[in-house]
Amino acid sequence: MNCETAKEQLVLLAYGELTFDEEEALEQHLDGCLDCRADRVKLERVAGLLEQGEPVAPAGLLLRCRRDLSERIGAERSGAGRWLSAGDLWRRWVVHPPLWARPLGAAAMLAVGFLGARLVPADSPALARMGVPQEQPAVVSRVRLVNPDNSGRVRVLYDEVRQRELTGALNDDHIRRLLLTAAIDPADPGIRVDSIDLLKQHCSNDIVRKALLNALRSDTNAGVRLKALEGLTTFARDPETRKVLAQVVLTDDNPGVRTQAIDLLVQNKQPEVAGVLQELLRREENSYVRSRSQKALSEMKASVGTF
Repeated sequence: MNCETAKEQLVLLAYGELTFDEEEALEQHLDGCLDCRADRVKLERVAGLLEQGEPVAPAGLLLRCRRDLSERIGAERSGAGRWLSAGDLWRRWVVHPPLWARPLGAAAMLAVGFLGARLVPADSPALARMGVPQEQPAVVSRVRLVNPDNSGRVRVLYDEVRQRELTGALNDDHIRRLLLTAAIDPADPGIRVDSIDLLKQHCSNDIVRKALLNALRSDTNAGVRLKALEGLTTFARDPETRKVLAQVVLTDDNPGVRTQAIDLLVQNKQPEVAGVLQELLRREENSYVRSRSQKALSEMKASVGTF
């Protein structure tokens, strides 16, 4: 994306009119472009100033417009000597209005729209039935400034994140990217478990498999690590997977995870596997894990001592 396109899309970004791909591409451009980031800050400042005031329609504007329109319609009827149909009125005053009436019509539409927005709640069921998108509640992500004044008012400067919803199949790139992001969310282990449980269905994808290996190696929640192990079952003979499994067998603090890792690791009848299990026996205190390691070594016809 170049700077010209980015500047055109900044306004659309502020009103949430970009698609997921467009927004992501714009954010990537902004990360590396100082000038465009400065333009974004300027737009946000202008938006903040505009929000401080509300347009006020002149008193009686709509009434005067209606009266003038009524008088004009009466004159047209008198001049033509016939009654105008609704279609005639629509074409004459809405589709092709006289030049002098266009500013008044625009002002009237502005006034009606403004008053309607003031009187009709944003979450009105009537708007929903008309197909008007309902605004999603914003989430405050960070409060940056709290500034009280002498009058008792408080100025709070905060960042907000607007919630969005995306529905799609697991093979959808957008869905997959969101799941990969959720799989490393440090705040919610439940979300990580659910995300890994879905991602494991597509572990043939290199990016997904690397995410599972990373979760198995470093996630603090044992449930997440077990889900990652389930997804890596068919890749136990892969060299990178085998390396991570050996690390987990020797260092993971959960006996269940270590046992599951042993079951996958012994699918490889390699000398280094026997060496890992022999090293595990020297340090393992859990009786079941020790028993499982001894059984695996016996099946491999390897001694429990140094290989």
